[in-house]
Amino acid sequence: MLLKTLREEVLEANLEIVRRGLVLYTFGNASGYDRASGLVVIKPSGVPFDRLSASDMVVTNLDSQVVEGDLRPSSDLVTHVLLYRSFDGLGGIVHTHSTAATAWAQAGREIPCFGTTHADYFHGPVPVTAPLTDEEIAGDYELNTGQAIVRRFESLDPHSHPGVLVRSHGPFVWGRTPAEAAMHAVLVEEIARMAARTVALNPQIQPIRRSLHDRHFLRKHGPQATYGQG
Repeated sequence: MLLKTLREEVLEANLEIVRRGLVLYTFGNASGYDRASGLVVIKPSGVPFDRLSASDMVVTNLDSQVVEGDLRPSSDLVTHVLLYRSFDGLGGIVHTHSTAATAWAQAGREIPCFGTTHADYFHGPVPVTAPLTDEEIAGDYELNTGQAIVRRFESLDPHSHPGVLVRSHGPFVWGRTPAEAAMHAVLVEEIARMAARTVALNPQIQPIRRSLHDRHFLRKHGPQATYGQG
């Protein structure tokens, strides 16, 4: 069996987003990328999470062709593959339709940084993509979804903004590993929930001061990070 360890990591990432309440039925998927082999491991399409095993994970190449597995890969495979091709250092991607983050995506609004919980993980707002055109929707939809994400990141660092809201759709998040991508999916949902409540309590609220935002992000990330045990 190819990539046994990565299959197990991708299975665990898929189960984690279920445990954290980010997925209903089969509405979500996680993948992992092995850069040494150039192969992707992803959840099979439409299979209930409680029936998944590591051997069910589908292995594909970066041309979205199945290399190993008896099941069809997630319908979002093409989006995942494009992000792996476009963003250096990604080792895991998670897509969900989690409630609060999807509400911001449906509203077409980025999530401003109102506090330090957000600032710890995103060095700026959680961005939102531009809407797809009718032609993009009718065409290669999953590829065009990925291209909308890539366009949104033309001036953003995907490592300081480890996720995006696809307008009218939901969040795609990523990390160095499938586990980190799953963690970021949980954090984006929590950030979205807190931001919505903050705006409800104070509609005039302004984003956090840049000095405080930088302080919290940079103490966890980058060469001068002081958080944790090093």
